[in-house]
Amino acid sequence: VRGPSGSGKSTLFRALAGIWPYGAGKVVIPQLKRLLFLPQKPYVPIGSLRNAVTFPAVPGKFNDREIAEALAACKLEGYTDRLDESHQWDRRLSPGEQQRLALARAILQKPDWLFLDEATSSLDPETEAALYKLLLERLPETTLVSIAHRTDLAAFHRRRLQFEPTPDGMKVVSEPLN
Repeated sequence: VRGPSGSGKSTLFRALAGIWPYGAGKVVIPQLKRLLFLPQKPYVPIGSLRNAVTFPAVPGKFNDREIAEALAACKLEGYTDRLDESHQWDRRLSPGEQQRLALARAILQKPDWLFLDEATSSLDPETEAALYKLLLERLPETTLVSIAHRTDLAAFHRRRLQFEPTPDGMKVVSEPLN
């Protein structure tokens, strides 16, 4: 999903998530499907790193090996022995580390649909590309929907929604990507 700042890309995601109370219309999402939304600034709960990386799952859903493997895959291997440390992790982790933590969360959760709203914007292009490749490898049944300003991310998607300003408001164009 691309378009100028303020064109409504994030608002679209909020409407899909059911947290945008304004406007009119109908939003239809696939029934019985697991959706996960990762914003640019991920929510990182206070408490143990284990709870931060497995949020919103119930405690105990994932074992230490699964959690450590997801962290390592997202280039956070330095934290795998700190799962039971409790901190305000949103203050301890850099913005890029918080985004990688959220991607580890997605790998653990295995959603059917994963919505990424600038969810890798704090990462350098090489790390961002490596993590998108990881998502495609680890989550082959997951539909990825991204809002991003970097054109390189188009390589990881099959379609583009382009928000284009018009004199009367906004027009959305859908086109396939090769």
